[in-house]
Amino acid sequence: MKEARAKFICLVAALLFALCAHAAAAQTATAKAEDKVLLSVGGEVPKPLGLTAGDLSKLPRRSIKAKDHDGKEYTFEGVELVEVLRLAGVGFGEHLRGKAVANYLLVEASDGYKAVFALPEVDPEYSERVVLLADKRDGAALAPAEGPFRIIVEGEKRHARWVRQVTKLTIRKSD
Repeated sequence: MKEARAKFICLVAALLFALCAHAAAAQTATAKAEDKVLLSVGGEVPKPLGLTAGDLSKLPRRSIKAKDHDGKEYTFEGVELVEVLRLAGVGFGEHLRGKAVANYLLVEASDGYKAVFALPEVDPEYSERVVLLADKRDGAALAPAEGPFRIIVEGEKRHARWVRQVTKLTIRKSD
């Protein structure tokens, strides 16, 4: 009887150890996913950045309703692109004048697709149009085919600059 009880205690201890190890591995995987750089910001910026989901979650969130390629209206949620660029030290408002007005943003996707925005287009002091770095549509995370980030341009009639799978933002000077 003592031997059976000892085996039972050993079995329970082994199961508890395995369960704890699995929970710790899951927490580590979640932490690593949050620490993974998902978006780089570089080029003519004072502070080049590698941003994680955790970094972006600290920025002010915004939602907008817009019609997607399929003609249906959705609510997209994310961070205004201007906020991301401000983190990298890009000057907007009163600081966006003179030669800086000719600078532009190159948005790049994981598949090589690219789109360009003049900096005044993303500055709320120049334009009422919102350019959103979205990570959700109708409250759910974007599907892998379009996320983790997607550019949504409020009021834009054609969606050629609605870049999916955004991985890189680069500020460039025009010649």
